[in-house]
Amino acid sequence: MNTTRAPILAWGLLALGLAVVLLGTAAGSQGWQAWWMAPADPVAHQIVWDIRLPRSLGAWLGGALLGLAGAVAQGLFRNPLADPYLLGSASGASLGVGVYLSLFGGSAWTMSAWLGLGLTGAAFVGAVLAVVLTLVLARGVQQTLRLLLAGVVVGVVLGAVTSLISLLQPQVLQAMQGFMLGSTAFVSWTACVTMAAVLGLCLVLAWVFARVLDALSLGEATAQSLGVPLSQARMVLVGVISLATGAAVAHIGLVAFVGLAAPHLVRSLVRCTHAWQMLLSALVGGALLVLADVTARVLFAPQELPVGVLTAVLGGGYLLWRVYRDADTGVRT
Repeated sequence: MNTTRAPILAWGLLALGLAVVLLGTAAGSQGWQAWWMAPADPVAHQIVWDIRLPRSLGAWLGGALLGLAGAVAQGLFRNPLADPYLLGSASGASLGVGVYLSLFGGSAWTMSAWLGLGLTGAAFVGAVLAVVLTLVLARGVQQTLRLLLAGVVVGVVLGAVTSLISLLQPQVLQAMQGFMLGSTAFVSWTACVTMAAVLGLCLVLAWVFARVLDALSLGEATAQSLGVPLSQARMVLVGVISLATGAAVAHIGLVAFVGLAAPHLVRSLVRCTHAWQMLLSALVGGALLVLADVTARVLFAPQELPVGVLTAVLGGGYLLWRVYRDADTGVRT
């Protein structure tokens, strides 16, 4: 594999991410005026530094977490259709939010600070518990196919339980709409610090075990013959997927297709080892989500589209185009 272009592409994507974060900070009504007036105007300063900048940075961090989790999932399961929500984390997070709202009530995006923190914690705990349940049903991580099927089953069952809660308490469904459609509007500096810490940890762990994914791409029997510790590596990589996805979903809701499309976009740009592919997928995912967030804000301004809807439309369209192109050229996606 050619990895000479990977470092150059990584620096380019990092610069692009910084540019779109600044663009997202200035986007919106009187965005550039607020940016330049921030040093002198206390209101403009608060708009820029306490609302818009953490929102844009949080969108980048959330997208990077989903892109990284998607790359790890596709490498671990050797399936280009694998995404970060494959192990049931999305359904678990939705159930956690639904249970929390049914107990405490209120709107998911208009709660007090302590209740919002509890909502974030409920989503994270629900996502992690769903992955734990998947591991229990799959009896560990030894069998990839069993783990994949267990994740699908857990996702369906927990989704049904969430629907039942919404049916019994209709106000919960209305309160959950912001979470289920994805939103970066309420990301704070605390959320940014949390996601940055999780992203750093997951990147280090993924980079350490990247050689395992390289060996696994040659086949499980070949990887075992090379002496690769598959069981330990699978456990750590499943933990990376769970932690990255849980942290992202807890703070920005269910954002579709970013984790699925980012690794495909990286593979269309450069062929490289899994170490670089995971890093580049994180950078691409961050840039994609910030661009989608900016577009969602300005497309029908002053109204704002849910960012998850926009990523689903754009990501789904991109993947359909890839499938159509690869079918014509005979290239494997």
